[in-house]
Amino acid sequence: MCDIVKYTITFFRPIYLRSKMMKHSNLLLFFSVLAVFSFSCEREAHLDRVASPDNNVAVSFFLSEEGQPGYLVRYKDHLLVDSSYLGFDFKDQPALGKGLNLVQSSHTSTDETWELPWGEQRLVHNRFQELKVELQEKDLPNRTWNIYFRAYDDGIAFRHEFPAQPGVDTVVIMDEHSSFVLTGDHTTWWIPGDWDIYEHLYNTTKFSEIDALSKRNHPNLAQTYIPENAVNTPVTMRTAEGLHLSFHEANLTDYAGMTLKVDPDKLTMTSELVGSDRLGHKVVRSLPFQTPWRTIQIAPRAADLIASNLILNLNEPNELGDVSWFQPQKYMGIWWEMHLGKSSWDMASGKHGATTANAKRFIDFAAANNIGGILVEGWNTGWEHWIGFEDREGVFDFVTPYPDYDLESVVVYAAEKGVSMIMHHETSSAPRTYEQQLDTAFALMQRLGIHTVKTGYVGKIIPKGEYHHGQWMVNHYRKVLRTAAKYQVAVNAHEPIKDTGIRRTLPNAISREGLRGQEFNSWSVEGGNPPEHLPIVAFTRMLAGPIDFTPGVFDLKLSQKYLDPANLPAKKPQVNTTLAHQLGLYVVIYSPVQMACDLIEHYEGHPAFQFIREVGVDWEQTKVLDGAVGDYVAIARQERGSLNWFLGAITDENKRDISLSFDFLDTGKAYEATIYEDAPDADWNTNPGAYNIRKERVNKDSMLNFTLAPGGGLAISLKPV
Repeated sequence: MCDIVKYTITFFRPIYLRSKMMKHSNLLLFFSVLAVFSFSCEREAHLDRVASPDNNVAVSFFLSEEGQPGYLVRYKDHLLVDSSYLGFDFKDQPALGKGLNLVQSSHTSTDETWELPWGEQRLVHNRFQELKVELQEKDLPNRTWNIYFRAYDDGIAFRHEFPAQPGVDTVVIMDEHSSFVLTGDHTTWWIPGDWDIYEHLYNTTKFSEIDALSKRNHPNLAQTYIPENAVNTPVTMRTAEGLHLSFHEANLTDYAGMTLKVDPDKLTMTSELVGSDRLGHKVVRSLPFQTPWRTIQIAPRAADLIASNLILNLNEPNELGDVSWFQPQKYMGIWWEMHLGKSSWDMASGKHGATTANAKRFIDFAAANNIGGILVEGWNTGWEHWIGFEDREGVFDFVTPYPDYDLESVVVYAAEKGVSMIMHHETSSAPRTYEQQLDTAFALMQRLGIHTVKTGYVGKIIPKGEYHHGQWMVNHYRKVLRTAAKYQVAVNAHEPIKDTGIRRTLPNAISREGLRGQEFNSWSVEGGNPPEHLPIVAFTRMLAGPIDFTPGVFDLKLSQKYLDPANLPAKKPQVNTTLAHQLGLYVVIYSPVQMACDLIEHYEGHPAFQFIREVGVDWEQTKVLDGAVGDYVAIARQERGSLNWFLGAITDENKRDISLSFDFLDTGKAYEATIYEDAPDADWNTNPGAYNIRKERVNKDSMLNFTLAPGGGLAISLKPV
């Protein structure tokens, strides 16, 4: 009842102050009712409120009786986040969270449209209302603290700001206490709050059933550290009423990554920052500074979560200007064959994959099949000692190729064929070694005309006591991006820090892994990713930004002819989807660099490879047609620079009938739809390669029915007639 009263006061207070038309009797009744319930609200006094432009989303700010700041979030008549408090613990300073006064509050609004140089769409609408509250301690040392709240039509965000303080130039944060009090035991899709890796399978449970500590010591993970019952973000939920929420952060800059510690009994999450055992803190910042945004995306339909641009909009505009030196592209390369055991990264094994001849073979195939780039892993010396060794400093130098790989001649050969090379830098989680060589490595790329690099951070971070997601590594990843930009290099990071929309500010941050990828299908002890994996990923990890998932496996049962049977896991590895599902991923899972990851011999002469030849990678607009978290998703995207559309759909282990409207097509135009779909007897386990190709004439008024096989999918190319 207290929440109802608080919301009523907050909502009607500005109306009462402005209105001269409310009848005196109604006013008496209104305040009499509030007085009846005032006993339950003594500890909190609402001070201000901000609502979204469409007035559906609202954030109310209050101070408790003890002077602790807090907030509530509503969507229409639903209370989504109950009274949630904010605070900080510092080293060598008192905690900040209570004994505060409101100095003043102010409101601003923004309504703008900006352009993505590449992305899921060209134009992005950024519209919000903002509330700034300025707080000060009642007692000495009278520290000041500002909080910004933004309300968008698709969610809310808040961030903390610490202005310059007399006599203090630096603060050491031991923890941040930003809480999120839920109003129901929501269905939740989550991975554990691992400080080192995001490569866990998603769990589907009630919020009260989250048990991250049970996910420790996973045999497939090269590094993992889960200290609390916490979840990583984005974490997505569905309420009993069918509303969808996703909690994340935006603009993670010079700060520790945030996990969310779970209290299953109180239905509460609290920010748990990734720390540094080596340095003994979470964050060190000079004043003044702002924290990352804490975000909640709110959507009546699951599909609306994917359509949201909240995370991007909370980042600063493009700092790099023209980045046309990077072109979105499909790519192939020497990678999947290592995971299959056909070849290896190192020379000592006698199966070295990164040879001049092998690279040229891929270049020839790419040039003949509209594939723009080639990735070569294992090209540089040092792979004999890159993992499994405690001291990996200095293992790689990022400029010296193995003797059987003529780097310069391969680059020239590719250029003659119209194919660009993608550099590979595996750091073996020795970031200090990498930082010492960044300029040298990127200068080599610039001289060779190579504009894209895939970086990797496999293993425990050196120095010991640092974690992949702590402030020290957040700053390392940012240094790599900024240094790469000086040399016109775009970065596709694996084992990365989470995506928080920084690609708006630094559009050379093109893609990243940050999830359990395709390679797990070739050696996971569970026998590969389950069919539901990517229908969950689309509504969780993909909300953060582009994913280099490396789709396109056609040999779905993994013929094993290159693998040593003695080394096979107990459960035979395979890709747990149909072929049509793999094609649909090129549209569903977004990245401006999309790999056709399988071996050349599995693509040669295969009719379904035509879709990979044709599908776009850079989009004018995106329409999320339908979906349910963990079940299925269907997305259509229009290729930038053409009138062509592409549609993809994927489902979980369940066979599914879907009806799709084509009302996104241009009025008055007819399109030829080339449909790649599951055959009637297709099944992810028993018959994954069964598919059909057919053509239909469609227009804006068309509605077509499709059957997705268990673990199946759908891919359609649409070209104007």
